[in-house]
Amino acid sequence: MDSTTLTAADTARALAIRSVQIMADGERADFDAIIHPEATNREAAAEPPATRGRGPAAYYATALWLRAAYADLHHTIESAVVDGDLVALHTTMHGRHVGPFVAYGADGQVDQVFPPTGKTFAVTQSHWLRIADGKVIEHWANRDDLGQAVQLGWVPPTPIYLMRMALAKRKARRENGAG
Repeated sequence: MDSTTLTAADTARALAIRSVQIMADGERADFDAIIHPEATNREAAAEPPATRGRGPAAYYATALWLRAAYADLHHTIESAVVDGDLVALHTTMHGRHVGPFVAYGADGQVDQVFPPTGKTFAVTQSHWLRIADGKVIEHWANRDDLGQAVQLGWVPPTPIYLMRMALAKRKARRENGAG
């Protein structure tokens, strides 16, 4: 085999890396190309209802949700390890908080809203992706959510920020049809 031939591990690694990168810059067609029709995102529990389904549409909905809150969103890939059909990525996610970050409850209703602070963040994450039929079929992650919350000024909250959160939550609930 010459050095230009990609191994199955190289292909899986590249696919996993691209699946994280398209969260920041991918179009719907990019998701269709690399996300399996039966793919599940195990991190969607606190995301909007549209993200909780299967396949490219659900993954694309996650990307749109993240992009609505964060500008300059991108991942630095620190390392990638392949073991059979599983790829583990260690990344640093970067962004700037420019829109409301809306978290949802198990019932799909707005749970918390963090109004934009304009602050930047860089937090480590690990993403675990299972590959099947040449596409991503499963994703789960470990994230430094507390580190991100501190960098963005969500924690500890000031009284003014708590008021902004309450107003943003009321607005988001109205926009989502929940009173």
